[in-house]
Amino acid sequence: MAAVVNQYKFYGVDNDTSAAALTMFGTTSSVQNPLATETYIIKSIKVTSASTPTVTVMNNSITTIKSAALTADTTTELLTVPLVVEGGTTLTIQSSNSGSFDIAISYLNIKKEVTS
Repeated sequence: MAAVVNQYKFYGVDNDTSAAALTMFGTTSSVQNPLATETYIIKSIKVTSASTPTVTVMNNSITTIKSAALTADTTTELLTVPLVVEGGTTLTIQSSNSGSFDIAISYLNIKKEVTS
């Protein structure tokens, strides 16, 4: 028998200056990409930067937002509709430069749990 558990969650990255593609949700045991039994429905991706980069968002290697321009010291919402990240896939966000960059993600984690 399987049960579905819905959990509303938040994930953030503070003051990244790498300009590298960041894998959201990490890979540690406490914070990781969705497992095969999970689906994330992302409601909001907010970004703030000290400079004026462009931002690219990729969902499982597919570009979903290409070169969204940011204004320095202003928070920008990148999504206009929810974004689904299926289990076993990755979500990456990359800034075009190494200025201070913050990311805030609000999402629903839908877990399918096996119960006995």
